[in-house]
Amino acid sequence: MKRNKSTVSKAESYTGIGEFWDSHDLEEHWEKTESVTFEVDLLSETTYYALDKTLSAQMQTMAEQHGISPETLLNLWVQEKLQDADIQQ
Repeated sequence: MKRNKSTVSKAESYTGIGEFWDSHDLEEHWEKTESVTFEVDLLSETTYYALDKTLSAQMQTMAEQHGISPETLLNLWVQEKLQDADIQQ
């Protein structure tokens, strides 16, 4: 952690920040805060599936060629196959 990363507590560690907020109220420092915007994806889930080592290497190479992560490529392929299966049934 960088020195004085916390502008309110002036703490130099995450432990120090925690100790500061254990004994202080945010209301006392509200004017030092600023608004931020962020997104939380609560619908995402990580599930692991075994994949043959050779297939995994090929997928990684193809993903790199397309400038995407192997996870994204795999999700796109599975989504495509599931859509094809829905059409055929």
